[in-house]
This record gives sequence, structure tokens and C-alpha cells, in this order.
Amino acid sequence: MTRRELRDSVFKILFRVEFYDEKELTEQLELFGEELDHIKDHEVDMVTERFQDVYSHLPEIDEAINGAAKGWKTSRMGKVDLAIIRLAVYEILFDDDIPFKVAVNEAVELAKKYGTDESSSFVNGVLAKFAKNE
Repeated sequence: MTRRELRDSVFKILFRVEFYDEKELTEQLELFGEELDHIKDHEVDMVTERFQDVYSHLPEIDEAINGAAKGWKTSRMGKVDLAIIRLAVYEILFDDDIPFKVAVNEAVELAKKYGTDESSSFVNGVLAKFAKNE
């Protein structure tokens, strides 16, 4: 599994966070694993571990997003854009193996793939606010 495929899968699970209670996320992870019949068990474990790490940092991530996105709060953002931004901010703040520019570029690519016509610009604009911290 490439980093891009890992990121894509984690994004899809993060998207589900907005629709399910915390107690239902374990079941959602299991269902997601069953949907990915083309990947190996250890790859499902990689996706699950990465998701759980991102999820454990959501309060900090959302606080950072709310501080950076002037005029926008996470509660007002589209669910696709929010999941993408959360994943990118996690990579920027907590994953030293991923350079800032890579995190932003991959987020923009996810926005182009899954978001609206305006998503890639919005995601890029929010994430650009984190550049001065780099």
C-alpha cells in the first residue's frame, strides 16, 4: 500500500466520523476493513492505526484549524473538506516523516478527487495558514 492509498483510506474513515457516534466507530472500522477486500490484513491494520492516531488528536487538530481558518470554523465546513483538512493538519503537526508541501499537495489532490469544484482552493487556502509555522 502506498502512502497515497493509505491517506485515501484514512480520509474515507475520517469522513465517517461526522456521521457516527464515537461508540459506533469500532464497528465502522470493521465494516471499512470488510469493504477493502483487495488489501491485506496488515494494510487494514496500518489504516486503522493511522486513523486512530488522527482521531486521538482531533481536539488539537480542530483547535488548530479553527485558529487558522479566519471566518471559518470546523462546524461550518463541508464534511469532505473538513476530513481532508483534518488529515493534512495531522500530517503537518504530528507526522515528521511527511514534509509540509507534500501534506498540502496530497490534501489538494484528495479535494479534487472527492470534493466540490471549490474544495481544492478552500483546502489549499486553509492549509496555507500553517506555512508560517514551518
